[in-house]
Amino acid sequence: MENAQAPGFEFPCTYKIKAMGLDEPHFDALVVEIIRRHQPDIQEGAVSRKPSKTGKYISVTVAIEAQSRQQLDAIYDDLTAHEKVLMRL
Repeated sequence: MENAQAPGFEFPCTYKIKAMGLDEPHFDALVVEIIRRHQPDIQEGAVSRKPSKTGKYISVTVAIEAQSRQQLDAIYDDLTAHEKVLMRL
């Protein structure tokens, strides 16, 4: 299977990756840096952040042009491996 497609996905496609962690300085930059290892071309305005109700946590969403399921898996693996990333969606 040369280009294994995820069910419901047709690559390339716009895909939003979300990572959550403590609301610390530069958490959004960390998430972008991890994603850039796999997708160097992140467009202006592709990153959004949303604090939790208590302000303790932050979620960072990055929209990318995903090329394959393997690329998404690699991004999620790297996000999961980082100690500052508490959850990823």
